[in-house]
Amino acid sequence: MAQFAELFQEADWKKEKHVPVIEAPDSVAAGEKVTVGARVGAEIAHPNTTEHHIRWIALHFKPDDDKFSFQLSQSDFSAHGEAVKGPNEGPAYTEPTTQATVMLKSSGTLFATSYCNIHGLWESQKRISVS
Repeated sequence: MAQFAELFQEADWKKEKHVPVIEAPDSVAAGEKVTVGARVGAEIAHPNTTEHHIRWIALHFKPDDDKFSFQLSQSDFSAHGEAVKGPNEGPAYTEPTTQATVMLKSSGTLFATSYCNIHGLWESQKRISVS
């Protein structure tokens, strides 16, 4: 039986348009408010059409000294040009980018996951040190 983790794809975000790119400092002070984010299509644009789009991005934090991760945010992208007139005829498109302001008490790893309606689940990670 397959495990859920096996469904995630990984790649270099400079070569693959589906990987969520984490935007966060390498280090922060404990308890300091910091904005972290992720976006898909940083180097190579991902399509944003009715037929092919990023549906959501989620951010998680796994502290070094804890067994579990903590979900920081999830952003759903709902407008991809759909309209009564037909596909890609709509007046609005949401871009796959998200941000959250957080306070961290310990060092750990940020994880970003995204979902493409055609190519499935993707993930990336970034270490963040807290002093």
